[in-house]
Amino acid sequence: MTSQPTVRQQADTNEAGLTRNDYKGAPSTLCQGCGHNSISAQIVSALYELNVVPEEVVKFSGIGCSSKSPTYFLNRSFAFNGVHGRMPSLALGALFADTSVKGIGVSGDGDTASIGMGQFKHVMRRNLPLVYIVENNGVYGLTKGQFSATAEQGLTLKKQGTSRYLPVDICMEALIANATFVARSFAGDPKQVKELIKAAFSHRGIAVIDIISPCVTFHNVETSIHSYAWGKENEMPLHEISYIPARDEITVEDFEEGSVRTVELHDGSVVMLKKLESDYDPTNIYEALRRLEEAERNRWLLTGLLYVNPDTTTIFDRYNLVDEPLNRLSPERLRPPRESMAKLNALMF
Repeated sequence: MTSQPTVRQQADTNEAGLTRNDYKGAPSTLCQGCGHNSISAQIVSALYELNVVPEEVVKFSGIGCSSKSPTYFLNRSFAFNGVHGRMPSLALGALFADTSVKGIGVSGDGDTASIGMGQFKHVMRRNLPLVYIVENNGVYGLTKGQFSATAEQGLTLKKQGTSRYLPVDICMEALIANATFVARSFAGDPKQVKELIKAAFSHRGIAVIDIISPCVTFHNVETSIHSYAWGKENEMPLHEISYIPARDEITVEDFEEGSVRTVELHDGSVVMLKKLESDYDPTNIYEALRRLEEAERNRWLLTGLLYVNPDTTTIFDRYNLVDEPLNRLSPERLRPPRESMAKLNALMF
């Protein structure tokens, strides 16, 4: 009897020499069907396809169900979990100290739109290079489903009564605070979520993605904008989005004139937007605000890349930081010389 040679099937590796498993985290302990799990899966897929090295990414989170999400992707990356609403401060300090890493912050609608609104606004205006994902389910799922600031007015839940207040629109707040990349998506549309994450990672500045992420335990009422049923029925994509890395040859198929718009990002990569129903310009902030207001008035779930400013300066540019990360500089280079301190003191006192 002759033995058959065993051939070990090599798992598919990307250009970084890593498999998809190298981007995964621990098994999820969130409720089965939670939209957050779908988002984590798309973060894994996006970074695997981008050939990102996990050790070059730092994860940040606050408090809530969303704060558990970073456990479920990139288990080889460093992570910081902060107090409620304070994730942006953690990210600012860490990324300012080491400008060579890429930051991804995962927050929730309570963590961002309620107690963290002040921090959210200031990290927008500072244009910190950070991918800021909001897993938006309209409730505090970690504490039994109380209404969050993004719950729509008039929504009635069995154990919480009726929401009396107008909701906070996270995308509109980001635009007003001069965020340089603003998008909205739906956890039930994984392809769009993945492409938006890819584009966000290549943006040089703050990149906000507000993702409607249904809570199947406390907030899956079919009439709610945060439910799977309502999202699938009412989603209105602005465009079909495709992301093309800078290393790939950029080719455009035979589309009708004016039906495709390309936006080149800082690193040379390109976002291609195939227009569906309207002639939408994602570099026009006023049009983005108008469309968001129109969508709210008509109860549409407007998704896609709402706004991007490809020509912007970050907080690192404004402080004219040296190329070498601050946390790798010697004490002699970090400490001002005695003569400089004497001049400063003379000017101040």
